[in-house]
Amino acid sequence: MAKKILVVDDERLIADTLTSILTDSGFEATAVYSATEALAWIKRSGCPDILLSDVVMPDLNGIELAKKISDSCAHTDVTLITGNSYTPELLRKAENEGYRFKMLPKPIHPRTLLAHLHA
Repeated sequence: MAKKILVVDDERLIADTLTSILTDSGFEATAVYSATEALAWIKRSGCPDILLSDVVMPDLNGIELAKKISDSCAHTDVTLITGNSYTPELLRKAENEGYRFKMLPKPIHPRTLLAHLHA
């Protein structure tokens, strides 16, 4: 059975491209374009196996989204992607609150992403 991945990025091109790559690689991937959409999708469809989320988004940042999903979807594996330099500071704050998330840099090469997800 294919792992269900929810891809969250406010940059539609990135979300759609990652979703295509993941779907072509055998995952059941869905793209949404905000944290609010992600929370609504989970409410409708259930917890994904993997959350792949951008960090910097306008309505709710990816770390806050990851914390909410970790609290309600204990089995969901969370990976955050970012190209911003201040993200480590946000991650440290989340770690101090007891959360641990994997981080991958943007831009991310498809082989790197797939290797990470298959690990």
